[in-house]
Amino acid sequence: MCRMAAIKAKHPVPPALTLRMMLAMQKGHDNSGFAMVMQDLGGVFAEFRQYPLLSMACTSIGLERAEKILEEAGWQLVFDFKPDVVEDARLNFQRMPHYIFRNYRYPPPFDTHAEQPTPEQKQLLLDTHLQLRKALARDEQGYVYSFWHNVLTLKEVGDPRDIGTFFQLWDDQHPLQARVISAQCRQNTNYQIVRYAAHPFFLQGYTLMGNGENTFYQKNKEFQQRLHPAYLGFESDTQCFLYTLHYVCEVLRWSPAYYKHVITPLPFEEMDKRPDGEILRRIRQSLMHLEINGPNTVVFVLPDRRMGVIADAKKLRPYVIGRDGDMVVSASEVCGVNMVIPHRNHEEDIYPSERETVIINNDLEVERWKQ
Repeated sequence: MCRMAAIKAKHPVPPALTLRMMLAMQKGHDNSGFAMVMQDLGGVFAEFRQYPLLSMACTSIGLERAEKILEEAGWQLVFDFKPDVVEDARLNFQRMPHYIFRNYRYPPPFDTHAEQPTPEQKQLLLDTHLQLRKALARDEQGYVYSFWHNVLTLKEVGDPRDIGTFFQLWDDQHPLQARVISAQCRQNTNYQIVRYAAHPFFLQGYTLMGNGENTFYQKNKEFQQRLHPAYLGFESDTQCFLYTLHYVCEVLRWSPAYYKHVITPLPFEEMDKRPDGEILRRIRQSLMHLEINGPNTVVFVLPDRRMGVIADAKKLRPYVIGRDGDMVVSASEVCGVNMVIPHRNHEEDIYPSERETVIINNDLEVERWKQ
């Protein structure tokens, strides 16, 4: 079983908090990996928020390929963060030769200074990401996780404690800091173990991780492969959740409130009792291949940095949300939240129900949208 942890804070916080949460929940995962997506960055990246950040792990050959593609396209390197690592053969994880975290200036026709990309820049970032991923996938020379403003992604296979030690992530003063961190502990063990399969997943500003099973995976996959060129890989059934979120909000441009109506729609008899029943019926009929099934909890972050949590009707994958004055912390187990904010008011903890979407807005207020 997977374990998830997410933090949304007023001020940048270190990844050490999520690692401690995973340590507290250790009995619920198998130590096969650790991955995180950091958004709304502070630390060493605070002054480079207007420049897209490339997150990549690769071989020397892969790095040469990527640099050639970027240089020929007109991307200009602005900042190169080289993580200080602990070289110790006893550490149990599958390290890569190079870890790339670099900010780039857009090619001249696209170069503007803003924290959020324009539609033209968004398409360029996506096209470049896909081009890099394809180039490095050839003879397995590396992995490209994200190329976006204010977003850093790390995915590793192995013991989370050793991964944290290697990158010195246990240090509260680590140069990597962020106001939003999504993390999951355990590699994908239902299918082949590859780094791309590790949650969270990221696409064009949308981050998502899940805990559970999606028995409609094949149906989702076959439908999504025809919807968008970025819906690829499918190394994990949970990637389908991300692609549906992206399709609903970015392609169809619907409110995220409709996301749950797509993945876990109301029964038709309940729709008929609502004033918007005809709309919900049409959504279910037209997007039935995006429905999911099975016990699961989904945690996502939108491009505007609001965070959301959705639970299915079976409630076999618990999740809890706690908060204090400085942050909202959520996890698969209460002990994970206790590790970060032990002195909160526990009576205010939220356990998402099967028919709601819980949203943490940018004022750290918790909204509960009834389906």
